[in-house]
Amino acid sequence: MAQRPNSPRGLYHALRDQLGSIRQVYVYGKQVKRRDDFALSPEPVLLLHGFFQTRNVWEVMEERLRYDGFGVLSFDLGGLLWRYNTRRPSELATYIAEKIERLCDRTGLERLHIVGHSQGGLVARAYVQLHGGERRVKSVITLGTPHHGTPTAAIGLWLMGAGLLSQSPYELLPRSRFVTRLREETWPEHIPLVSIFSRHDLVCPHWAATLVPQRSGAGIRNRPVRDIGHTGLTHDPGVYRILRSELQEAAAAWHERNADP
Repeated sequence: MAQRPNSPRGLYHALRDQLGSIRQVYVYGKQVKRRDDFALSPEPVLLLHGFFQTRNVWEVMEERLRYDGFGVLSFDLGGLLWRYNTRRPSELATYIAEKIERLCDRTGLERLHIVGHSQGGLVARAYVQLHGGERRVKSVITLGTPHHGTPTAAIGLWLMGAGLLSQSPYELLPRSRFVTRLREETWPEHIPLVSIFSRHDLVCPHWAATLVPQRSGAGIRNRPVRDIGHTGLTHDPGVYRILRSELQEAAAAWHERNADP
C-alpha cells in the first residue's frame, strides 16, 4: 500500500528518495566492492557520484550494469572526513583526468562511458570539455545534474559554513563562473550527451537539468521522467532501463563510426 506523502512514513520515504538512505549511503562503510576487471569489457562505464554523497550510492547501479555485460568502475572522490564528496567540481575534473590516464596506462583501457549523478555530471562535462576527455570518452549520461546550476546549492553553502568546509556549492549555483564556462564551451559532436532528470526532483529542478542543444543539436538529448526523487535516479529500475538503452545505442554508434571500411 502506498504511503500518504503527509504521513510520517510517507515523509520518510520521500526524503529518502530525494537524499538517499542515511545508513546505506552516508553511514555504512564501503558497500561497493573494488574490482579490476572493468578493462576486460568492451564497454566500461565510470560512475561519478554527487556532492556530499559517497560511492555507496552506486551499489545497485553497479550490480545491474555488470549483470548486463558492462565493465564498471567508480572512484572514492574524497572530501569531508575523507569520505563525503565536498570537493569542487572543477578540482575533481582535474583529478579524474589524471586518474583516468593512469588507469589507461596501467590497464590498456582506451575509451569508456561516464555516468554522473548530480554534481558528478558536471565533473564529467568538465573532464570532456576542459581536460581533453573527448579522446577517452564514448558517451556521457547525467542523472539529475544541474547543468545550469541549482538554487538549492545555497542550502549546501549554508550547511558548509558559508564555504568554510567546502567551496563546492559556490560552483553549483546558477550563473557561477564554473557553470557559465561549461555552457560557453562547445560540446564535441561525436560524443552523445544525455540528461536524465525528474520533474519531481527537489534538489535539482527539471529546468536546471535540461540541456540546450547546440546549433547542430548532434548527440545532445534530454530524457525527462516523473515521480522520482534526486537520489532515486541512481537506483530506479525505469531510469536504469533508459540509461542502459542510451549506453547500448552510444556503443553501437561508436563501433559503427569506427569500424574498418
